[in-house]
Amino acid sequence: MYRLLLATTRPNPWDRFTFDVPLHAYGAGSLHPFSWYFSGQLETTAHTVNDVSDWLQGCTYRRDDEQFNSTDHWQHPTHFERRREGDCEDFSLWTWRKLVEMGCDAEFVAGWMRVGSVTVGHTWVHYRDAGQTFIFDPVVRDPREVVRPVEAVAPAYIPQVSVDQAFQGYVYGGYLTALHTRWKNRAYPLIARVETSPA
Repeated sequence: MYRLLLATTRPNPWDRFTFDVPLHAYGAGSLHPFSWYFSGQLETTAHTVNDVSDWLQGCTYRRDDEQFNSTDHWQHPTHFERRREGDCEDFSLWTWRKLVEMGCDAEFVAGWMRVGSVTVGHTWVHYRDAGQTFIFDPVVRDPREVVRPVEAVAPAYIPQVSVDQAFQGYVYGGYLTALHTRWKNRAYPLIARVETSPA
């Protein structure tokens, strides 16, 4: 199927295709159906995107190996809410769920981010408002840069897979290109997670 898409299209990194994405494609710590992250009750009250961003500014970025002695551990949003510390997946899963509960058209996204001359594994959230798509990167510490239009930051973010509020999965052009390259080299295309400190 991937090869068919590549044969019939020439996707740019932001082209998106509906697909039944396997859980492991989102990262090694993705062990549960995405509906699991919506179980339980969140206690934080938020009515706007700014409320969500403000709450996240009081959270601390901590690597999984520091907290859980694991290279990739995804916290349930209720656990993250109590601990108020975690890495990009924890921040992003909580943010995605909170935006969806507020009625936003939002997706949890796993992919790559360019930091200077280095490209690292990362997660963030896309949401749409009034016909425009925004990147909400919840680990960013500068409040002015947490939420930005896709057009403003697209070169730095390379989405590979995502899931929406109906738990529909998607693959992006960047993932298809990487998959095709790795298929030719007979390397299975898992997203590699390289933990970095927040931007």
